[in-house]
Parts: sequence; structure tokens; C-alpha cells
Amino acid sequence: MYIAENSQMKKLLSIFKVITLVLMLFVGGLFVSGYGYLLKLGVKIIEIGRTTAGLEDYIHFEVREIPKSNTTQPWAIHTNYNSVTPTKALKKLHEAHKTVAFLIIKNDSIWHEQYFDGFGKDSKTNSFSMIKTIVAASLAKAIEEGHVKSFDQKAKDFLPWLKGKYANEMTVGNLATMSSGLDWKEDYDNLLTITPRTYITSDITRVMKTIPIKNEPGKRFVYQSGSTQLLSLLLTQATGETISNLVRRYFWNPLGAHANANWRLDSTKNGVEKSYCCFNSNARDYARFAALFKNGGAWKGTQLISPEYVQKSVTPQFENGQDYGYGWWLGSHLGKRFFSMRGHNGQYVIVFPEDDIIVVRLGHEQLPDLPGVRHSADYLGYMEEAFAMLAYDNASKP
Repeated sequence: MYIAENSQMKKLLSIFKVITLVLMLFVGGLFVSGYGYLLKLGVKIIEIGRTTAGLEDYIHFEVREIPKSNTTQPWAIHTNYNSVTPTKALKKLHEAHKTVAFLIIKNDSIWHEQYFDGFGKDSKTNSFSMIKTIVAASLAKAIEEGHVKSFDQKAKDFLPWLKGKYANEMTVGNLATMSSGLDWKEDYDNLLTITPRTYITSDITRVMKTIPIKNEPGKRFVYQSGSTQLLSLLLTQATGETISNLVRRYFWNPLGAHANANWRLDSTKNGVEKSYCCFNSNARDYARFAALFKNGGAWKGTQLISPEYVQKSVTPQFENGQDYGYGWWLGSHLGKRFFSMRGHNGQYVIVFPEDDIIVVRLGHEQLPDLPGVRHSADYLGYMEEAFAMLAYDNASKP
């Protein structure tokens, strides 16, 4: 009996050794092939309990705090605040796509405001790609201050480690207009692609150093989160300040932001912002940046950014990118021109300059893009229902 049990133990130990070796080889293979980040992603998925990025991911990662303004400035509240009931269609949109915040700002006063799912006016939510618009504007401010010569200065002056056939040709402006030529495929669903890798990586700079400038820059629009990440690394080199500090100094502080924000970091010693996404603030404060551009770069009588840049930023730069400027998405709907900040899962701050209207929608989900365009049906739906409510308000006036 003892001999049989001993033999069985030896077999189990041998199987265990084989399994351990296979696992070690598998893990080693992942790291050698550049897919070691999948292990970290798996651990984080178990911790968070979901496989997709979310509005409150900042709770689960390291962040850099961005204090509220030294002189907080409350929004004016419209005399008809929340006097118009949301349309049935708008209520359905909110329910179907899990809206957490919806604002309509009319003539620089909050006209309509609703929060859902336990969120409120101070609740922080992930900007996702809305922050790209603000990073692009930070480049314009760095040029105004003389840290960068112009939009035509070569990016390699600040990032000498850039690699690839066209690394010497890429300009700082190419990064802001999504025309960098970076070898980057924007894909949020395939975990083997670069976008999920940068979202989870512990060293974002190291990852960016591996990606070449493969195509000729400045020729065509190709939406890439990596271009914004390179731009923020460039701005830190040019100014000696973190992108968090720049955004607060350039915009959040003078705009009177009423609540603290934060920006998710990688895990390096000093922490580098995941600057193509992962800025966390609230609906009212996101709207301040939109109002700044609606008003030609001025805030309460102070010119914070040049009107020339404002106009440049909302003008298409490429034939194949008529819906994009310098960080702003462009378009027209209902016969009205608009420009907007947009982020994953339906984060929208939409400006209708001629109507003096800003629409803010933050939430958990959105519809897929419509055929042949780079926006979804819900994006248009929020615009339509906001103006339906405004029309009722206008019709009710004597």
C-alpha cells in the first residue's frame, strides 16, 4: 500500500512540474513577444470585475491630483433652469445607454441639468478621448509662451528617440491634427493591439519609444491615441512641467474649475499621464473648456488662448478629415454647425456657436458608428432632443 501511494505521489509531482514548466514557458513567451501586459490586464480585469474601460477607473489606478481653481467660479443658472421636461426620446436615450450626466447650457447659463445612477455635479468621470482636445490646445499655449517655436517645429527636437522612416519629418502640429504617420491601429476590442496595451502598461514612455513613424506625416488624417500621447510627452520635455500641471495652469485654474480633478498615471517612479485618455473631472467643469472656445478663447473678459488658434482648431485640416481640426470633432446637424469633444462610450461636449448652446452628455455606453461616418446615432440623438426641448422653451415665451 505504501509503495503504491508513493508511486502515485511521484506521478502527481511529475505532472505538477510539467504544468509549472509549461506555465513558465507561456509567461516567458508572452514577455518575449511583447504581450506580457496581458497578464497585468488579466489581474486588473479580476480586480475590477469587467473587461472594458469604465467611467470610474481612476479608483483602481494611480493618479495625479489636479486641484480645483484658486478662484472657483460658479456657473450662472438660467432663469428657466429645469423648467422644460425632457422629451420621451431623450429619456429613452438616457435609459438605453446609461447616461450619468446631461447638461444644456444656454447663453453661458445652465438651462437643463440631470444626473443619474448616483452621480452628481461633483462626480468625477473618465474623459476618455475628450482630453485629446485639451492636450492639443496645450500645444498652442506652449507656442504662445515660446516653449515651442511653431506648429511646424520638428517633434524630434523634443523627442530625439523617435524612430522610423519619417521620424525626422514629423512636426508637433502633425501630432495635434492626427496626421503623424505613427504605426498605430486604433482598436478598443482586440486585446492584442496597441490601444489596450497602452491602457494597462506600467511604463507608457517605454512603449511609445517602440512605435515607429511609418508613414509620411502631414498628408492625411488618421485618428490615433498614440499621437496625443507623444504630444504630451513632447510638451513635458518642452516646458519642464507635467501635462497635469500645464492643463491646470493654462485652463483649469483660470476657468474657475469648481472641483478637484485627477489624471491616471503609469507606474514609473515619477508617474507619466495616460494623456490620450483618463483625465477625470465633472460635467460642469468639462463644459467650461467648451465655453472658452465658443467664446473665441475668452473667459469672463480674459483672453486665455488666441482667437486665431480657436478658429484654426475648428477648421478641417485634411480632405479625408473634414470632421476633425486640432483636437475638435466638426460637423453640422439640424442645419446647425457644431464642434465637439468626444470620448469612448459616449462622452460628449458639443458646442453650437451660432446658437450659443453647449450640450454635455456623459455615460456608460454608446451605439456603434453609423455606416460611412465617424459618429454614432446617439451622438446625433442627444443634439436633436436638446434642441427639441429648447424649441419648447422658446415657443412658450410670450
